[in-house]
Amino acid sequence: MKIHDIAFIGAGASALMAIANIKNKDIALIDSNTKVGAKVLISGGGKCNLTNLFATSKNYLGDENFINIALSKFTPEDMMSFAKAHHIELEERLHGQMFCAKSAKDLVSVFEKKLSTCKLYMQTKVLHVEKNEHFIIHTDNGKIFAKKLVVSSGGLSYATIGASGIGYEIAEHFGHKVTTPNPALVGFTLQKEQFWMKELSGIAMPVHVRVEGKSFSENLLFAHKGISGPCVLSASLYWKKGKINIDFLPEKSLSVLLKASSNKQISTALPLPKRFMKAFLDSISLEDKVVSKLKNDEKIKLEQLKNYEFSPAGNFGFTKAEVTKGGVCTDEIDPQTFESLLCQNLYFIGEVLDVTGELGGFNFQWAFASGFCLAKTIL
Repeated sequence: MKIHDIAFIGAGASALMAIANIKNKDIALIDSNTKVGAKVLISGGGKCNLTNLFATSKNYLGDENFINIALSKFTPEDMMSFAKAHHIELEERLHGQMFCAKSAKDLVSVFEKKLSTCKLYMQTKVLHVEKNEHFIIHTDNGKIFAKKLVVSSGGLSYATIGASGIGYEIAEHFGHKVTTPNPALVGFTLQKEQFWMKELSGIAMPVHVRVEGKSFSENLLFAHKGISGPCVLSASLYWKKGKINIDFLPEKSLSVLLKASSNKQISTALPLPKRFMKAFLDSISLEDKVVSKLKNDEKIKLEQLKNYEFSPAGNFGFTKAEVTKGGVCTDEIDPQTFESLLCQNLYFIGEVLDVTGELGGFNFQWAFASGFCLAKTIL
């Protein structure tokens, strides 16, 4: 009976970074996909947003102290150095986002080379895990044995590439608490009162969104199901079924704009897409009249452009979510080693933990950082 030194369940970013930094160990890598790094390959339009230069614990939903320890040991600069050392050309975009300049395949191929000494169990579904003297991993292709087990299986988003809840099931089996997984970095569906937004599908515009004390300034995209776009996706991370506020005229004064265009129709006086303005005015039962003819109560109605408040009906669900928030509670994980405090030689890294980043490379930075920290401490 072959007993591996370490077995990884999940061949995503956190596992790949960990294995790349572990030496002289007999490692098994188990994944339901045909190839490693499936999510890395499809992220960022195939270019993988592998880090963010400005990543701090403030960009994450989770325990700040726990997150800080990993991010301080493997920083965005360290990820950049890793890419440079392996001749991966990078491209910087807005807000410190770093992408592979050519293709995410460049990054995955680096990791693939480092897997040459691993035993790969691809197209293998983990059914359940038990522990006697060592771990027994029951799969649809038989049993796999290991002295140490690393759960790096990710969350529930991207079911098309094998996402499942097996990581949570393993955690609960060994007594861990799991914060209920929910879709994150995902668009919002709308209440009946906001159905007017559905008429605007395809329009994108810069806005300022506020939710639960957080604020985001970037594009909002009107979609068939509701609203999406970068600022909405990040806002969804913090939303708790309450209200959100949208400023459709960020960095602009409505009164100044109206005063400067008093002889124009409302829909043309404001620097917003005309189709949006027509639908918005209909939604607040305001005629598209000449600005100079606006009454005070009508001007007050228009102020909603600066503070449009509503409660989303829900979100687009796991099929459209970039990541999963929730997961294995970090107060039961050693922040230095990522080892379970409840079960010796059991580890959790990456998205399976209750740590979730905003849109823009933060989640890959967390995955790589947690994988690196584990690699440097696992014996």
